[in-house]
Amino acid sequence: MGETFRLGHIAGIRVGVHWSVLVIFLIIAVGLSEGRLPEAHPGRPGWQYWLVGILTALVFFGSLLAHEVAHAVVARRNGMEADSITLWLLGGAARLKDEAPSPGAELRVAGVGPLVSLVLGIVLAALTAVLVALGLSGLLVEAVAWLAGINVLLAVFNALPAAPLDGGRLLRAFVWWRTGNRLRATSVATTAGRVLGWALVLLGLYEVLQGGLGGLWLVLIGWFLIAAATVEGGQAQTKEALNRVSVRQAMTPDPVFAHAGLTLAELLQGPAFRYRHSAFPVMSDDDAAPVGLVTVHRAQETAAQDGADASVADAMFPMDEVVTTGPDEPLGGLLLKLESSPARRALVMDEGRLVGIVSSSDINRMLTWLTSTPWNSGLRQRRGYPT
Repeated sequence: MGETFRLGHIAGIRVGVHWSVLVIFLIIAVGLSEGRLPEAHPGRPGWQYWLVGILTALVFFGSLLAHEVAHAVVARRNGMEADSITLWLLGGAARLKDEAPSPGAELRVAGVGPLVSLVLGIVLAALTAVLVALGLSGLLVEAVAWLAGINVLLAVFNALPAAPLDGGRLLRAFVWWRTGNRLRATSVATTAGRVLGWALVLLGLYEVLQGGLGGLWLVLIGWFLIAAATVEGGQAQTKEALNRVSVRQAMTPDPVFAHAGLTLAELLQGPAFRYRHSAFPVMSDDDAAPVGLVTVHRAQETAAQDGADASVADAMFPMDEVVTTGPDEPLGGLLLKLESSPARRALVMDEGRLVGIVSSSDINRMLTWLTSTPWNSGLRQRRGYPT
């Protein structure tokens, strides 16, 4: 789920919002302003209900953000790179470039989210009790009580042992620890996710047939769980297949490169452009080491904006934004990294020397080969390729 607009950074992690957040924001604000608040405390001016309803919805999304930030921070502390957080219709998602290195790391990253939501719920419930003990009542107490309940509910729901929920990650960590097989653990968690999803869909349809339109939410959530669990299971199988192949077998060796001082006109009109490549490593003027990566698309955009006399260095992705890998690393490890990379390519380095480049298209071609017919599987075995 991509971001529609960016809010900024928290703890060095990019935070974005998808447009669908507006839907749930309006549902919460309207539900509180036109439903719960007037029913609990009638006779107030309408603007008060709306003010408290909107502020409560904002605080709710703040609690969702805290949940996801906790995932990202703990992931970083366990050696995983957290790229961004996106809030959307059904909550939020922290995007990680790496998978958990061990069941223990998976347990810590998955468990901290529901724990944060539970702690927030308990703190807000205690605050509600204090406000009541002080003799306060009204819209503020009602809003704090609602936030306490919704955070506890969020913690409980996310702890259900079904992927892609946090509880599914906890289940995967447990099965992975018991069996030592990450793929089997993922299969168990995603199967549980599909079972829970279908249960929610059926329950929601039953409620709709009984006249309860609230069942539509259960159908929506259930359908999301089914789809997400199915995708996650497929991705795990894909990564398992690619892990049997080294980067060396998929990369383009000795790639054509451009110098940082070259002008964009020279790049786009020169001999290198006649090659069937759309991206070029950028080397320092002494060819000692790569300093970035430039794509034809980015070069064209920069030339249109800054002029064709701008240098390749002005258009390139610097090395801190470029994925790098070793030639003998498993190809599956690049999947998540390339998905979050703006260049969609990785430079292959061997002892500080550029030896190749690998793109998402290269990985897709290798995956097609690995998942082709049994005849091709036998041919791969005879030629010494991994099966």
